[in-house]
Amino acid sequence: MREWVVISGKGGTGKTSIVASFAALAAPCVLTDADVDAADLHLLLDPQTVHRENFSGGSRARIRPGHCLACGKCEEICRFDAITRDGPGNGRVDKTYRIDPIACEGCGVCAYFCAEKAIEFGPVVNGELFVSETRHGPMVHAALGIAEENSGKLVSLVRTKAKAIAEERGLDLILIDGSPGIGCPVISSITGADQALVVTEPTLSGIHDLQRVVDLTAHFGIETQVCINKWDVNPGLTSDIEAEAHRRGVRVAGRVRYDPAVTRAQIHAQAVVERRCDAADDVRNLWRNLREIGD
Repeated sequence: MREWVVISGKGGTGKTSIVASFAALAAPCVLTDADVDAADLHLLLDPQTVHRENFSGGSRARIRPGHCLACGKCEEICRFDAITRDGPGNGRVDKTYRIDPIACEGCGVCAYFCAEKAIEFGPVVNGELFVSETRHGPMVHAALGIAEENSGKLVSLVRTKAKAIAEERGLDLILIDGSPGIGCPVISSITGADQALVVTEPTLSGIHDLQRVVDLTAHFGIETQVCINKWDVNPGLTSDIEAEAHRRGVRVAGRVRYDPAVTRAQIHAQAVVERRCDAADDVRNLWRNLREIGD
């Protein structure tokens, strides 16, 4: 079983569009959207959800107003300023304390020190995980709740589920639409992958982002290739990116030109290779190069 992940230094480089095209070219395969903070692969694949489950990545505290005596101990020891005395009265005190669910970091210290046991501390739902069917194969994706944390843990759960489905159905390729950047969800997206494709663009920030991402994949010992999207917008910077990749010992697997047909494909919820256009030919060449390397 092979896991190929597509990542980028930032959002908006065309990463998801390329993954959708790879899915069409590799079908049937298992698809994974590991960009749980802003998942959008489903917009191109029209998935039909067959299973969904809640995701709990941690715990959170909540004050039970009927038990609170407003002693103030919880507010005193909270390091995150998450507790304020603006909760409802309960017949014994005119105001009780309240915990801001967004500011609460789930450390549990307030619950431990509350003499009245007026603070509940338990698991909280942070998001949802979905298993869906698409025209190119099964897809595992997720949605992290607004302002929720533990995205790295959710990415790991999504990938584990995708592996189980691949084994169950006898599919030997998992395509991962990874998270952008270099943070925790990106590390969870690439750890243990067989190959990573970094999608960048011919801008100064694109070069900088490429350097950071390649440093990350090198740290984890993952074979890495580069794709330059919309390369013809700035051929000079494209050459600079290729030179930087060569300097770092990373192969440029392909270029994809700017093509308005890509947007038209997205409007119709299609991958670009499902339409006839120049960019589709570029993506097919990119896919062939990756297969030669990966096989």
